[in-house]
Amino acid sequence: MAVPLTDATVSGLNRSVAVPSYDRSTLTPGIVHIGVGGFHRAHQAMYLDRLLEQGRARDWAIRGLGVLPSDARMRDALTAQNGLYTLVVKHPDGTTEPRIIGSVVDCQLASDDQQAAVELLANPATRIVSLTITEGGYHVNPVTGEFDPSDPRIAADLGQNALPVTAFGYLTEALRRRRDRGISPFTVLSCDNIAHNGDVAARMLVAFATARDAALGAWIRANVPFPNSMVDRITPATTDADRESLASGFGVEDRWPVVCEPFTQWVIEDRFACGRPPWEEVGAQIVADVTPYELMKLRLLNASHQALCYFGYLAGYRLVHDVCSDELFSSFLLAYMGREARPTLPPVPGVDLDAYQTTLIERFSNIHIRDTVARLCAESSDRIPQWLLPVVRTNLERGGEIRLSAAIVASWARYAEAVDEQGQPIEVVDRLAPRLRTAARADGLTFLRDRELFGDLADDDRFSTEYLRARESLNRHGARATLRGLMSTG
Repeated sequence: MAVPLTDATVSGLNRSVAVPSYDRSTLTPGIVHIGVGGFHRAHQAMYLDRLLEQGRARDWAIRGLGVLPSDARMRDALTAQNGLYTLVVKHPDGTTEPRIIGSVVDCQLASDDQQAAVELLANPATRIVSLTITEGGYHVNPVTGEFDPSDPRIAADLGQNALPVTAFGYLTEALRRRRDRGISPFTVLSCDNIAHNGDVAARMLVAFATARDAALGAWIRANVPFPNSMVDRITPATTDADRESLASGFGVEDRWPVVCEPFTQWVIEDRFACGRPPWEEVGAQIVADVTPYELMKLRLLNASHQALCYFGYLAGYRLVHDVCSDELFSSFLLAYMGREARPTLPPVPGVDLDAYQTTLIERFSNIHIRDTVARLCAESSDRIPQWLLPVVRTNLERGGEIRLSAAIVASWARYAEAVDEQGQPIEVVDRLAPRLRTAARADGLTFLRDRELFGDLADDDRFSTEYLRARESLNRHGARATLRGLMSTG
């Protein structure tokens, strides 16, 4: 019979499950993480758990903070388990490695008590505020790269007497209170998949704060560090089957376990206001400039996810490992990486890019992760502009190849029609889904003429010609035939 996971039961769990050896009651929080989800718990919280196992960083425990209504589920799950959860690493050979992670001491929903949430951030004990708020949470206009205040929640937060509702609202009000009280600012550590994520967070937060109070915006710009970081670990959404497998195989009843691959990477620039945990002692890379590493990851791993997901879904695949086990698809991915993405990259210190590309295919092919194609297709309007289009623009400027990238954009447009090749409906998960569907179902370059997403790419004859060629092939012949055509003429 499975045992519900709590502080009271953790010491008596099945011995095949690793549990914290440290006394969690003696931990002191030093980090507040906004946006606790699967990835944070498989990545940043895991690194801290490793340090705690070494008897280090005991004053850097994590307090979770949710700012979205959907975060209530995570708050409820972690509160019921005293912050504990199971991280299940699934190896390619089928080995399953569960560990109870103890570095998250609690999780709160900001809307339950907005003043308390602001005070949590304003407390001098909070020295780092880390973020996984997704690409859309930074309110970046994808064409101009500037702050986009059009979200009604942002407008509400800019009201003079409004209590915060967005991450930016909470950060800004907490920093204002720290400034007024003479408390050193916390470091804002973005852990989202955005190029120069710290720089983006700085630019957007300063713009938001300046719109509220110009002097406060100037103070944040001058005093708050925003180190860039690169994060990597494939972490599919938790399923009921994952919960059942943990309960039946290891006797742990966990409301929200996390499943992930063995591979993990974290590269961080060393710019912190009030210290940091010694993450480099447990595998993180502390560097002066994260740029080469993040470009490698965004343009090879993340953009390759986009390369496989729309074509894969249209071809009938629903699991990522099945797509990558198909030689036609794996060849296409390697061709995209080698011909179009890799030529845009600067040298990456200490990394063999040939080996990295091969490792990516191996990681994507891990049958035990069971990552879904639909997960990779979600929120494309936030991802394609950040991950794929920089490759396109660089190659257009340099005269490089863009044919495969144009086909990927075309496959997104075909997917956005919300009907698959068998005439079945597709549930398109995207903040712009209705707009995308209307444009995708129109003729010619209508989809590509969305300047908020694509800028002036529709005006580039070389790109638009390749896009239209791939789009016509997808409509007339389907995904597999289109890929065969691309590979036979490469």
